[in-house]
Amino acid sequence: MLWKCAVCGFMWEGLEAPDKCPKCGAPKEKFSSLSGEDAQKVYVSDRTNDIHMEIITLAMRIEALAREGIELNLDPPCVQLFKKAKDEAWIIKQRSKAEIAGHLSKGKW
Repeated sequence: MLWKCAVCGFMWEGLEAPDKCPKCGAPKEKFSSLSGEDAQKVYVSDRTNDIHMEIITLAMRIEALAREGIELNLDPPCVQLFKKAKDEAWIIKQRSKAEIAGHLSKGKW
């Protein structure tokens, strides 16, 4: 069974709600159980949200490498490719962030 804290949105899995919220410290009474349908949304989206977070992490790594390449300034064509990679990494990162935000707005977190 999944429980949601009404104060901060923390999700708890268990037969009953915790005595206090592990995130904000709200008392047990602030938790409500999710319906089967809402709990299923959370379980199904868990892996895709993790994948989006990994994509964001990889995009940040690409951006850092591209910045390093720009700073090395070996030659103009190389620097141009690094600049494109940096810009494309930003787009990839923002796309996944927007998708996660969409999931959250639909109760899929």
